[in-house]
Amino acid sequence: MKLSVVIPVYNERENLPLLSKALHEALAECRYEWEAVLVDDGSTDGSAEVLRELAKEDPAHIRVVFLRRNFGQTAAIAAGIDYSQGDVVVLMDADLQNDPRDIPMLIAKLEEGYDVVSGWRKDRKDAFFTRVLPSHMANALISWVTGVHLHDYGCTLKAYRREVLEGFRLYGEMHRFIPAYAAAVGARITELPVRHHPRKFGKSKYGLMRTLKVLLDLFTVKFLLSYFHKPIYLFGGVGLALILPSTLLLIFLIIRRIFWSVALFTSPLFQLSLMFIILGFQSLLMGLIAELLVRTYHEAQGKPTYTVREVLNPPSGEA
Repeated sequence: MKLSVVIPVYNERENLPLLSKALHEALAECRYEWEAVLVDDGSTDGSAEVLRELAKEDPAHIRVVFLRRNFGQTAAIAAGIDYSQGDVVVLMDADLQNDPRDIPMLIAKLEEGYDVVSGWRKDRKDAFFTRVLPSHMANALISWVTGVHLHDYGCTLKAYRREVLEGFRLYGEMHRFIPAYAAAVGARITELPVRHHPRKFGKSKYGLMRTLKVLLDLFTVKFLLSYFHKPIYLFGGVGLALILPSTLLLIFLIIRRIFWSVALFTSPLFQLSLMFIILGFQSLLMGLIAELLVRTYHEAQGKPTYTVREVLNPPSGEA
């Protein structure tokens, strides 16, 4: 069995040497053959040079993938998974807030028969009002919508069997929804508390705007999980929900016109409410259709969501 630790990197120059040391110490006694796939997501602070040195020092364990520009964390994770070879894939951040010492614990739990082991930052070392509280709210909403109840969807530190990562591509902020996708194909999922440390170097790339993006992606996830194979249930249901009340209202207006001689379509409140309801649903449905078209475009042509500049120590058989 082989273990791949996939780590997206964006402007983490000071953390990278410490991360490499921590990985080697944590996995020194690991009975799995292991590799670390670090994906530079267009860093501008000199992280690329540090990554080259790490790959040069330990070509047996360190593989580096350089993306041509900053594509975002999800695309970097997708690149790391594509260029990894392990039967077990562990995702983690490069900022050392995740602790590599937790990796053996996640793997041991995976070996009990689970397909996904999700980290839970039970004692989280972040600002409460700007990071922790929005995260709690988002986790509760995601758990309710997807039906997969986890305390910490936002924790990158998770272990997966490779087979549950195949069959779908990641877009937007979708990496945090991988457990929901895995659950849709019958994966066994569990959760373990993991260590969480304050950030020592660099700046956080997370903020309230990213939380809003996650909430928007949640619409897409719900659509893909529940309606991808039966979209008529969604579109038809929405259509009926609009048509039936409108028909009843129209009948009422006709009756009012016949018996009380009130003009049929001159009520401004009726016209405004109907217009805004229709426009709102059109906007939402057009967004979902657009998401489906994007996936058709990428997957029908085998196009990834990133482009690679170069790969240091590529997998055997690849240049």
